[in-house]
Amino acid sequence: MALGNPLGNGTGGGVGTGGRRRQPSLAQLRAFCAVAEHLHFRDAAAAIGMSQPALSGAVAALEETLGVTLLERTTRKVLLSPAGARLAVRAKAVLAEVQALLAEAEAVRAPFTGALRLGVIPTVAPYLLPTVLGLVHDRYPDLDLQVHEEQTASLLDGLAAGRLDLLLLAVPLGIPGVVELPLFDEDFVLVTPLGHPLGGRIGIAREALKELNLLLLDEGHCLRDQALDICREAGREDVAVTTTAAGLATLVQLVAGGLGCTLLPHTAVRVETSRSEQLLTGSFAEPAPSRRVALAMRAGAARGAEYRELAAALREALRPLPVRVLGAGS
Repeated sequence: MALGNPLGNGTGGGVGTGGRRRQPSLAQLRAFCAVAEHLHFRDAAAAIGMSQPALSGAVAALEETLGVTLLERTTRKVLLSPAGARLAVRAKAVLAEVQALLAEAEAVRAPFTGALRLGVIPTVAPYLLPTVLGLVHDRYPDLDLQVHEEQTASLLDGLAAGRLDLLLLAVPLGIPGVVELPLFDEDFVLVTPLGHPLGGRIGIAREALKELNLLLLDEGHCLRDQALDICREAGREDVAVTTTAAGLATLVQLVAGGLGCTLLPHTAVRVETSRSEQLLTGSFAEPAPSRRVALAMRAGAARGAEYRELAAALREALRPLPVRVLGAGS
């Protein structure tokens, strides 16, 4: 008795002349993965720089090659078929391995050349990128640095999928398969409006956070979670969240307007507080609450040696900033 196709209701396609099974092309896999991610042909086509008819044709050709139905098309939306959901995982893995192959070949040809896709969190990007970009420009002029500013969860997804090569973010992450290259620790500074009793003070006790109207970033920002952790360490179990901001610039302006206080990483203080004369800063007693910033890469990354060298160079470049630079083994 012949067995049916376990992956879908295809017609057993995919066999070329001479009985040889046809192989899917990388373009077909890339088109399918884009549709699987966006579930929308127009958005998927825009994401990979392909025309919509070409993308639709590539997915149809892949279905014919594999002999399975990958998508369920309706007038309103696109859904993955059960077979499509299974094979999308495989297709993404294939594309990731191809990208790793190309990256390794590029690294063998010449280190610090070609593209390096760096992901950076929003609470780091405006304050460290001038140093990072200056270092790359001066020391690695043949490196094509491509910067992507995203929140931590999106960056980690991009790293795992091969969309990003290296991340610059707050740690620890504690994620298997991700190697952290610590760069520095930096203290948090209390930012208050003029006239606040803690404004301008030195040696503020953490317990003072129990009584403050603390303003936070929106959910999804790791800095928000860090601020909440600091409050819990100070003995404050809950923080009433009535006002939030999408970025530190807005957050600081809310403080200047008298809506409350906030915590800023020290590297952000000069940039953000220089925009208003209605602000004061205060420092905490030792050990001050702090965060650690690091580069993060995939374990076994083809260009791992380059990333470690870049981390070492970046530590030296960051020394003029108000941070405590760490050793490679920290």
